[in-house]
Amino acid sequence: MTITAPQRAGHHAPRTAEELTAAGTSAHGLGRGRRPARGHGHEARGLQYLPLSALHEGRFGRLFRLPPYVPSDTEIARVAALMTEGSTGGDRTLDNPAIPAGYTYLGQFVDHDLTFDPASSLERQNDPDALTSFRSPRFDLDSVYGRGPADDPFLYDRTSQVDGAAKLLIGSNGRDDDLPRNTQGVALLGDPRNDENTFVGQLHLTMLKFHNAVMDHVLGDPHLTRGSETPFETAQRIVRWHYQWVVVHDFLRRTVGDAALADLLVTSPDGRPQARLRHFTWQRAPYIPVEFSVAAYRFGHSQVRGRYRLNTVVGAPDPADPQARPGLPTFTPDPVDKEPLGHFGGFRPLPQFWTIEWARFFELDGAGSDGLQHSRKIDTHLANPLAALPPEIGGAMPSLIARNLTRGARLLLPSGQAMAARMGVERLSEDEIGLDGAPAPLWYYVLREAEVQADGEHLGELGGRVVGEVFLGLLQADPSSYLRNEPTWTPFLGTGDDFAMPDLLRVAGHGLGPTPG
Repeated sequence: MTITAPQRAGHHAPRTAEELTAAGTSAHGLGRGRRPARGHGHEARGLQYLPLSALHEGRFGRLFRLPPYVPSDTEIARVAALMTEGSTGGDRTLDNPAIPAGYTYLGQFVDHDLTFDPASSLERQNDPDALTSFRSPRFDLDSVYGRGPADDPFLYDRTSQVDGAAKLLIGSNGRDDDLPRNTQGVALLGDPRNDENTFVGQLHLTMLKFHNAVMDHVLGDPHLTRGSETPFETAQRIVRWHYQWVVVHDFLRRTVGDAALADLLVTSPDGRPQARLRHFTWQRAPYIPVEFSVAAYRFGHSQVRGRYRLNTVVGAPDPADPQARPGLPTFTPDPVDKEPLGHFGGFRPLPQFWTIEWARFFELDGAGSDGLQHSRKIDTHLANPLAALPPEIGGAMPSLIARNLTRGARLLLPSGQAMAARMGVERLSEDEIGLDGAPAPLWYYVLREAEVQADGEHLGELGGRVVGEVFLGLLQADPSSYLRNEPTWTPFLGTGDDFAMPDLLRVAGHGLGPTPG
């Protein structure tokens, strides 16, 4: 059977599913089963071979069996051209007052945690489909811990490994703390994607220091250890559970909104919180739905600012040029080693004086708190630098916008209209969608829905339901998570009744002071 998308006058007819998937490596220039670049050029193992039917097990699956919407290259280019901040015009407010800028990169860090791929290159070649018999996605910080001190010793400080304790290795650029690196400047990480840009790199470094601070806390209070746990295992559990609490009660709450989270996470009669899942189900173990990974969760790309001020020094206004905009661009289209002090691209040692001031990115007292930057609104207008990524990230397709639309087409995602109808949520009108009556790619629809229903401050009904159910479903299914293992547990490392990202930063102690000039 040939499945086609609706056709309309004035637009090129979309290709069938068979035409698209049969095109192989040249289908859209992304490559099948290949990894031409790090970061956003990276395609997770098994994603490119997903069948069209609903699949409720393995590493990746589908929530629903719906007819795919496969737009033509011409239609993808048309939609992509509408999706930059440069095309908005006027004085439209771009900033989202509800979400500080740091949550954009916390979202990227969480994504890398969920989609971490520990398999060797030989295993990938022998198991190219990777649809079943693969590790379950979990919020377990394996991008930080790797496989532990015994199997990934290069991640750990050997001097700290005494009597079952182990701290993570911290690097240096000669002046400032940095990610640990080899002699060629390559970061030694559980997941190399966490060196993709300065912000996620500084967040990874913060998580290393958070573990080390908790390790000290455990060594000072042996009562925290349970059963036969080693001090390292105790610290790892405490770090993971506090991180999971931040993911749900800080990051997810801001992402989907208070009302949506209250509907997704309910309290049972015996006082135990539990996830209310309507669409995300599985057979033997949870999986990552492609409707989530290739569309709904990519809302974070619209939150990226075009320019940032990193600290007191980096990105400060130029007193010699009052007309110049403050901040440096997130990316430039050139390789990251060209004018390395002119952008925040990664895969390089941290330049000196480039330690982040987190108070510029989270609601935190300290250096830079008077210059808090916010994320961009969740909408269909992405920062202009994302349309021209450097080759280390973008590979053969430098536009992140075109890449997202293309991947959604190649993974045979349904249109946003079809997805909304299947989920039984309020469907946007054609005027609200703004594509002249054309079907909306699912990723575009999620962004537009947030813009229409929530003024871009958080996701709309469809996007929020998909992201929320996957997050809470994965957490509830993990037998080592706090929600499954001890659902009434509450954090104890914060200073108040809750524990949010600013609390984690205070415990870690990184990026709290001013960076001197």
